[in-house]
Amino acid sequence: MNTGEEQEDVRDTDRDFIGAFEKGLAVIEAFNASDVALTPADVAVKTGLTRAGARRYLLTLAKLGYADFDGKFFRLTPRILRLGYAYLSGASLTKLAQPILEMIGERMNEVASLTLLDGNDVMFVGRSSATRIASVSIGIGTRLPAYCTASGRVLLMHRTDAQIRQYLEGAEIQQYTEKTITDREQILAQFQQSRSDRYSVIDEEYEIGLRSIAVPVLNARNQLVCALTVSVHSSRMTPAQMVDEILPVLESGARTLASIV
Repeated sequence: MNTGEEQEDVRDTDRDFIGAFEKGLAVIEAFNASDVALTPADVAVKTGLTRAGARRYLLTLAKLGYADFDGKFFRLTPRILRLGYAYLSGASLTKLAQPILEMIGERMNEVASLTLLDGNDVMFVGRSSATRIASVSIGIGTRLPAYCTASGRVLLMHRTDAQIRQYLEGAEIQQYTEKTITDREQILAQFQQSRSDRYSVIDEEYEIGLRSIAVPVLNARNQLVCALTVSVHSSRMTPAQMVDEILPVLESGARTLASIV
């Protein structure tokens, strides 16, 4: 298996690698739930491009219909969803998980989600039908930091402490709420607790009013596949209630999914 360093060497020397395409994708990834409208200067800061270069990429996206421009700010358009549709429509994992997500969502009267690890972030790739809104900022394609989310902690908990420390050293640790744990040793302790419990509960660390619980899904070879998670408004359940009521349903769903992936 190639290490990250070996992969970087291949990228730098492979004549088939198209740097401009990489930069174009970086421009698209500069947009997220917190930054839905960006100027060329904003994109330049987030991608390392020059302001003029960022502007050219953004204008190209606008000309192709992937972005709108109001004279100052650029915003991605729904057309951008085409880039992920091929993956989502053909990914067997999301198809296999959907009935299980619906079962969990129906039993708990909450939204259940399927998440994967994408770099240092958690990505939501599947969701049950919404019965009520827990957070307007979370949907399919949403990326959240792994260190302060329930899914992130169960998706990373199977790594060694040394690997988690390496991840934390490279992660940008932000104070999202007054409850966000930012001390890296304390975060590591949270990962260790999740490893011991085989689940994780997050209490308003990413968003005030939002609590989440997640469990890992392991295949027959004991390899981590994904995570199942449920988020609720803090007024509806305490963390202890989530463990008592939601955890058994999530664990049942995880066992079912593990038996078919």
